[in-house]
Amino acid sequence: MRVMPCMDIPACIIPCSDPRYEKILPSAPPVRGFCPARLIIAVQTRYPLPMDDKSKFEHPGFLPINDALLTRESWKIFQIMAEFVEGFERLARIKPSVSIFGSARTAPDHPWYQLTVDIARALSDAGFSVVSGGGPGIMEAANRGAHEGKSPSIGLNIQLPHEQSSNPYQDISLNFRHFFSRKVMFVKYAAAYVVMPGGFGTLDELAEILTLVQTGKTRRIPIILVHAPFWEGLVDWLRDTLVTEGTIDADDLDLFRILDTPDAIIDAIFDHYEHRGFEPSEEETRIMLDL
Repeated sequence: MRVMPCMDIPACIIPCSDPRYEKILPSAPPVRGFCPARLIIAVQTRYPLPMDDKSKFEHPGFLPINDALLTRESWKIFQIMAEFVEGFERLARIKPSVSIFGSARTAPDHPWYQLTVDIARALSDAGFSVVSGGGPGIMEAANRGAHEGKSPSIGLNIQLPHEQSSNPYQDISLNFRHFFSRKVMFVKYAAAYVVMPGGFGTLDELAEILTLVQTGKTRRIPIILVHAPFWEGLVDWLRDTLVTEGTIDADDLDLFRILDTPDAIIDAIFDHYEHRGFEPSEEETRIMLDL
C-alpha cells in the first residue's frame, strides 16, 4: 500500500540530549511516500516525551472516577464473596486433607496417571480427604483414587476457555470463576501438598505454597514433589542459580522434598505431624485468616 505524504504537517527529526527521545520540529518538507504525522505518533508512543505538571495532571489516571465504568466491576465483589462463602462452608469439615496437583494433559494410560491414582487411594484409605482441581489428567487421577478409597474426593473446578472439564470422580464439587479464590481453598484446609509432574498451572500452585510458607503467611506443611526425574532440573536451577545469586536462602530448599512412592509420601506426612496433630495451632489459625 502506498503512503501519501502528509502536506500539512511537515517535520524533521533532530537528536536531543536524552537518547531516548527524538524531537519533532516543523521545518522540513515532506518526503514522497513518507508521513511525518505518523512518525510523530510512532515516536511519541515508543518514547513518551516528558510532561510538565499541567499536562501530567490531565492524564486519565487523575480524572474523577466515572461510576458507570465501575458498576460491573463493583458487582463482581459479590460473586467473589459467594465463592469464598461456599468454599468455606463446603470444605470446613473435610480436614485433614491433602491437595494434589498435576497436568491436565496426562492421559489415563500414562504411568503418572496410575501413580497418582495409587497415591490418592493410599491417602484416602489413610484418612485424608483428597482435593484436586477437578479437571482431567492428573486431577482426574487424584479424584479417582480418592473416590475409590475411604475418604471424600473433592474437586475445585474452574471455568476456563479450554482444557478444563469436570471429571466424574468428585464426592464434593465446587465451581470457581476466579483463580485467587480457588487458590485459597487449596491452601486453607491442606495438611500437605503433593505435586505431580505438570505445566504452568502446577508450577503456579507450587510457587504459591512455597511463597506462603517462606513468608510465614501460612503454616509449614509437607510439600512433596513426585517423580524425581521430572523435578531434578528445576531443583538444580533453584540451587545453582537462585541460591547462588542470593534471591533465596539455601534453607529454602528444605521447604519441599522429592519422593516417588505412595508409602513414602504417607510416611512423610505422618512423620511431620507426629508430635503436633493435624489441626493448626491457635497462632497458625490466626495467621491463616489473612491468607
